[in-house]
Amino acid sequence: MADLAISAKTHGVGVFLELRKRLQSGSLILGKDVAANPADVFVTGGVSSLHIQTPAGEVTLILPPGFSYVEESCTVTPGGREELHFRLQISVSHDKIEDTSYSIVETLRAQETYCFYCQTCTTRLLEDRSFKRVLPLPNGNWNAIVDDWCCHPDPFANKKMLPRAEDCLLGDTFFLLARDGSCEQTLLQEESPADSQDSQDPKKACHRKTLVYCTSCSSVLGEALTPETLKLYITQVVVEPHVGDRKPESLVNRSFFLEKTVAARLAELSNSLSSFHFSVQTPNGKPFLLLWLLNSDSIIVSVPEWSANPSTCHNSSPRAARALKLLYVRCSRVDVEQQEIITSWEVNATGHPVVLPLKVCEELLQVIDDSNATLPASMRRMRAYEHTADAMGGATGTHVQPITHLDYLRWAV
Repeated sequence: MADLAISAKTHGVGVFLELRKRLQSGSLILGKDVAANPADVFVTGGVSSLHIQTPAGEVTLILPPGFSYVEESCTVTPGGREELHFRLQISVSHDKIEDTSYSIVETLRAQETYCFYCQTCTTRLLEDRSFKRVLPLPNGNWNAIVDDWCCHPDPFANKKMLPRAEDCLLGDTFFLLARDGSCEQTLLQEESPADSQDSQDPKKACHRKTLVYCTSCSSVLGEALTPETLKLYITQVVVEPHVGDRKPESLVNRSFFLEKTVAARLAELSNSLSSFHFSVQTPNGKPFLLLWLLNSDSIIVSVPEWSANPSTCHNSSPRAARALKLLYVRCSRVDVEQQEIITSWEVNATGHPVVLPLKVCEELLQVIDDSNATLPASMRRMRAYEHTADAMGGATGTHVQPITHLDYLRWAV
């Protein structure tokens, strides 16, 4: 990706630690401003903590419960020009690990009462809802394989799957709900402008959608599929069990909410579909971002350049967070080689579609770029990867691709 410039300002890294729960091992990276000689680095463990002592200072990293460092297991490995790299071993007590990071799509239940809020401004959008049925919709590719289900013409052709009055239908990234009288004061509907490319092509019909906005802050929340049916995206609303008049805490930071919501959903889809490739798309089906999930068991923690704030290394105890490790390629400003990758994914249906509004796709890319800019320089990008026919739908072998970027999406602290 020769012209792919990261918009976020890159930052130097004082300390970066990645632990792998399944492998029970980890990687420790130190900037040369922290330590120039591996012999000057001393690593010791405590109760769910890792203590690092260097000439520039020392820092204690707080690990999740159940994680502990195996003493004297830290060894030097080849690294970048401005970094020191180490490998270390950890022990994991699985009975102390709580895996509670689920998206609302996985936790929504029938016969329970929920509140729906605008994620941007905390406005309560709907009266409290208690659903008689909470049902999953088929995944985004179901139309492509319907012929494998039926021995007669497609019985679902030109039919929409819509909820009844007390239903909640769950898509990969959205809810389908029946509209009621409580929406009149909180939701606004407006027809979207025609797609600019479609409007210039006389052979294509101009498809307009009826968008749904929050009346308080004008944020796009989803679409009105019919006058009686709402489609609300999980990145635009907060859904919480009804507890008095309490407002949701997750509205504090938009970027973290988006990062956590998308990461948790990608992990769930990967587990349920046994898929590691995702195509983030706009509602009109145009790919915006290609994601390749490498693993979902990473625990990461980082400390910025110590030279910028020497007191950080003495007074702060950064806390580790669970994260998805992924490669990503944006689908804009592409060169010939990039276009071949995108075309290959489309033709072979390699990436499971993850549909989000265009503005949310742009926000997600910015979150990923910002996160990428905080990684050690040696980890920010890759020029080649190996793929097989089973994994990528192409020829077996190693192929030099345009630069792809590496990132971690946090989904639990």
